[in-house]
Amino acid sequence: MKEHIIIVGAGLVGSAWAVMLAKRGYKVDIYELRDDPRKAGFIGGRSINLAMSDRGWRAMEKAGVKETIRKVAIPMYGRRMHDEQGQLTFQPYGQDDQAIYSVSRGGLNIELIKLADEHDNIRFFFGHKCLGVDLESNTLRFERRADGKQLQLTPDLIFGTDGAFSVIRRDLMMNTRNFNYSQSFLDYGYKEVLIPAKADGSHAIAPNSLHIWPRGNFMMIALPNVDGSFTGTLFLPYKGGDEAFDNLQTDEQIMGFFEKYFPDSLPVIPNLLQEFHENPTASLVTIRCNPWNHEDKLLIMGDASHAIVPFYGQGMNSGFEDCTILDGMIDEYDGDWSQIIPAFSASRPADANAIADLALRNFVEMRDKVADPKFLLRKAIAAHLHDKYPEDFLPLYSQVTFSHTPYHEALQEGLRQDELFEQILALDGIEDNWRENPEVDRLFQNWKKQEAVVM
Repeated sequence: MKEHIIIVGAGLVGSAWAVMLAKRGYKVDIYELRDDPRKAGFIGGRSINLAMSDRGWRAMEKAGVKETIRKVAIPMYGRRMHDEQGQLTFQPYGQDDQAIYSVSRGGLNIELIKLADEHDNIRFFFGHKCLGVDLESNTLRFERRADGKQLQLTPDLIFGTDGAFSVIRRDLMMNTRNFNYSQSFLDYGYKEVLIPAKADGSHAIAPNSLHIWPRGNFMMIALPNVDGSFTGTLFLPYKGGDEAFDNLQTDEQIMGFFEKYFPDSLPVIPNLLQEFHENPTASLVTIRCNPWNHEDKLLIMGDASHAIVPFYGQGMNSGFEDCTILDGMIDEYDGDWSQIIPAFSASRPADANAIADLALRNFVEMRDKVADPKFLLRKAIAAHLHDKYPEDFLPLYSQVTFSHTPYHEALQEGLRQDELFEQILALDGIEDNWRENPEVDRLFQNWKKQEAVVM
C-alpha cells in the first residue's frame, strides 16, 4: 500500500476521492489554494448550480454522503420551456418520475469536506498555492499564502484534481513526451442572475423543472435552490449583432433585450440591472488531454483532465465517475498502483472525449431544437419505442443520465439513433400517425438487425 498520498485541489472530485481512499486505509493530505469554505459558510442561490444524475449519486453513495445531499437536492423531472410570449411546454427527462437533481456546488463541496474531515487519516491544508511538480522526483512545491513560506513535499502518490486550469496538468504537459492537449473556448460566455424567492419563501416559478428560454442562437436557463430562489444563467455570444454581450452595456440595451426575448422573466428578476452589471461574464472551455498519468506516481482527474461545457449536466457527474471507476480498479488490480494508474489513464479518456462531444452537441439542442416541432416529435417517438421495446431501445439522454453506460458507447449509440430517426421522420404523414404506423416498427426492426450485424 502507498503510505502517503497528496491530492492537489479540495473541490468536489478531490474531496470525494479523498474519502474513498481514506475508507481503504490510505493516509491522504489535501492541499487547496482557497481558504476553508466552511469558515465563510454557504449562502444558497449565490453559486453555480449543478445537476446530479445517476453517475454522481453512485459516487455519493460510495463516499457515504448520498442521503445528506439528497435532503438538500431538488428533483427536476424535465425541461420547462418558455417561448417569447411566456407560454410554457414541458418535456420529461425520463420515465417513472426519473429526475436529475439541482444541487449547490458550494453546499456540496462543504458537505464533502466535512465528511472527509471526519476521517483521522485525512488532513486538509487550505491556503496553499501549488507552484508545480517535479515529475522525476515526484516532489510538489507549495507556497503558504498566509506568510509566503514555501514547502517541498514528496509523497508516494499524487492526484491532481485542481480544476480546468490545473498546475499539475501544466507540468505533466511540459515534461511528458507525446503529451496531447487541446483547449477550446466557445464564442459564448455566460452570466448569472438571481430569481429570488417570493415573500413567503416559495419559488417564483415551478421548482421541479429545469427552466429553459431557448432562442435559437442563445438561451437562458434556471435551476432551483433550496432557499426558494433560482440561479438563472444567460448563455450568449460575446460578439456579433444585437444579441451579444458586447452590445448589452447600457441599462436601456439590457432592458430592451430582456423585454424582447425573455419578457416573462422580468417580473421574477427584480434586480436584473444590478445583477447584470455586477456579475462577471464567464467563459466556456473544453479541455482534452492524454495521457493523464506519469508512470504510477501521478494522475490527474476531473476537470484537470477533462473539463467540459455544462450543457449535458455531466461535468460534475463525469468527475465523480472518475472516482468510482478508479475505486473499482483498486479491487480489480488488488491495490497495485503500478497497474491501476496506467490502466485508468489508458481507458478513461475515450469516455471523457465522448461526453465532451455530447455536451457540445447538447448546447445546440437546448438553445434551438427543444422548440422545434420535429425535435419534439422525435422525443415522443423515442419514448414510445422505449415503452414498447424496453430491452432493445434506450434514448441517448437516458443512457447518459440514468444509466452507467460508458460515455463512448452512449455516443456511438446516439449516432446510430440519429440514423434511425432520420428514416422515421422522413415517412409521409408521420406527424399524425406515428403510433399506428407499421413502418415505424419495420424501420426499428431493421435498425436492430443492423446493430446485431455490427456487433
